[in-house]
Amino acid sequence: MSTTDVTDLYREFGDERLPPGQRETSKFPVLSKGSVPDWNREDWEFTVTGAVEEELSFSWEEFTDLPRTTQRQDFHCVTGWSKFDCEFTGVPFPELAERAGVRDEAVHVMFSALDGYTTNLPLADCTREEVLFTWEFDGESLAPEHGGPLRVVTPHKYAYKGAKWVDGIEFLTEPERGFWEKRGYSNTADPWNEERYS
Repeated sequence: MSTTDVTDLYREFGDERLPPGQRETSKFPVLSKGSVPDWNREDWEFTVTGAVEEELSFSWEEFTDLPRTTQRQDFHCVTGWSKFDCEFTGVPFPELAERAGVRDEAVHVMFSALDGYTTNLPLADCTREEVLFTWEFDGESLAPEHGGPLRVVTPHKYAYKGAKWVDGIEFLTEPERGFWEKRGYSNTADPWNEERYS
């Protein structure tokens, strides 16, 4: 499978690939709100709910059988580090939105995770091919500490907007705030504007 390079998306948001206040690292530090949750491949389920024409549910096999892409992306953590040229394989957000049929009144998306974590984004920030539900990093299965079996990556936002261990999305008709957003982190999380905290 060929890899699509989307590392130039920063041009939409700023003049430099490395956002202000960030330092580039070759490592991939691990930061989570708690411990790695257990999961069972046979019981795992991904759901698409809310303001959609058809609510969806996928088993692990069904989800990983969806049309996939491999992208080269940059990854920006709110704590000040960025990792360039990460290769993620997964399902683009628009693929799920199209299958569910997003209703006109949907304006926001809430992501949920196996450990109870939530994070939110306006719908317009989600319907980008670069927003991936990924299960592979650099050609290997995504490690549990990095959000495996499945995480979201949001290269145009700080990484707390990309839920680890993601197991569902809900399309909302009113904005709501997720776990860190309720605790003082920026709701918008634009790295090029250094929108770290609200």
